[in-house]
Amino acid sequence: MAAKDGGVQPLNGLFIVDKPQGVTSHDIVGAVRAAVHMRRVGHAGTLDPMATGVLVVGVGNATRLLNVIVDHTKTYAATIRFGQRTTTDDADGEAIAAARTSALPDVDMIRDVVSREFHGTIEQVPNAYSAIKVHGRRAYDLARAGEHVELEARPVTIERFDVGEARAAVADDGTPVLDVDVTVTCSAGTYIRALARDLGETFGCGAHLTRLRRLAVGDFNVDDPHVIAAHTEMREYTNRDGERVTRARAVLDIGPEGVATHLIAMADAVRETMPTLAVSRDEACDLRYGRWITGHVDGRSAAIVDEDGDVVAIVEQANKDAIKPTAVFPAAQ
Repeated sequence: MAAKDGGVQPLNGLFIVDKPQGVTSHDIVGAVRAAVHMRRVGHAGTLDPMATGVLVVGVGNATRLLNVIVDHTKTYAATIRFGQRTTTDDADGEAIAAARTSALPDVDMIRDVVSREFHGTIEQVPNAYSAIKVHGRRAYDLARAGEHVELEARPVTIERFDVGEARAAVADDGTPVLDVDVTVTCSAGTYIRALARDLGETFGCGAHLTRLRRLAVGDFNVDDPHVIAAHTEMREYTNRDGERVTRARAVLDIGPEGVATHLIAMADAVRETMPTLAVSRDEACDLRYGRWITGHVDGRSAAIVDEDGDVVAIVEQANKDAIKPTAVFPAAQ
């Protein structure tokens, strides 16, 4: 759609991208940014380069929804390899040579421990190679620089932890291992590789992730018809030092002209993100001017004019009788 100045009308809404292996979440943002020709693009919830699956990307006004979406529960499918430890607790790390203190568990033993110790609210220490900031720096930057990183345990909630098939295997270095498929639904901030690590330590044999796929973020799932597939390509370029280097880049499996057809528009995006509150045109005007309106909401909600799907504001309860806006969206042009 053309804008009044003859340019391209900016998009406002969400994309669900199926992130491929080998690129970062930031690489996906870059690919979307290039496709829609917009700078105001962000994502909700980082996926490690090894991981694949649902990455929710917001453009335009919908970037204000990302802080809400990042707090949604997540569902993952993963494979845990028992019998080997790595520095990062996943397959991207270096193997740690450590003697086993016990034999490999069988799948029934794993299911028993999971049911007793890895359900509900638990305390979890994130891996040192994580994106958590320590004194303003990412933990993984400190760890890669050889600095000691000690992160504090924090509560996370495991709603579902299903232990599926198990397969005996032999690792590349000849170590006998057990690969176990799992499905986990958990609160925001849960590290699946930390679950693998802690399970391995429980059995005294060590463990790490060899596969991780995010199936859903809240109501946004990998089977949604809006999903945009992507793949990884290797690109060679000259860096600032004049050296030729090769790095992976993310490429969307759809041309720029078709990307907009996969957009989840603002009204639908907020309905999938949080509860909604129907407001009148007069109430919409009040909210956009920062004024409170009469009513009640349960937690953060989105105020919408139902007759035309105009998304007005994110609101919350101000007092027992009034609602206040915490973020305001401009009226559609």
